Amino acid sequence: MEEPRGSETVLLVEDEESLRKLARAMLQQLGYRVLEASGPGEALALCEKYEGEIHLLFTDVVMPLMNGNDLSQRIRAVRPSVRALFMSGYTSNAISHHGVLEPGVAFIQKPFNRQELARKVREVLDKVS
Repeated sequence: MEEPRGSETVLLVEDEESLRKLARAMLQQLGYRVLEASGPGEALALCEKYEGEIHLLFTDVVMPLMNGNDLSQRIRAVRPSVRALFMSGYTSNAISHHGVLEPGVAFIQKPFNRQELARKVREVLDKVS
């Protein structure tokens, strides 16, 4: 089965370097332009200085200083068109239960493979809002 591809710009936020590099490689292999940040502060700074459009925020949920949901809200305050896809080693039910994410948000559980990521990214980017 063919993997869905794209050319949009993705802001990848993951504090664990090995996972960030792996996710970046997968996204680039699928044709996406990737901006990467090791945490929320770096992601917010990138959003301020990057002049092009950012189509998707792909962020870890659990990070030091600020969770992925709060980061998404801060980014959408200055870039309202940005879509969000959250990732975590925890299940979506566990995260929703603890109030970190609203039920029904776009979520992918770690570990994921390239096919799963390809489908989920396209699903989020192609969703009619």
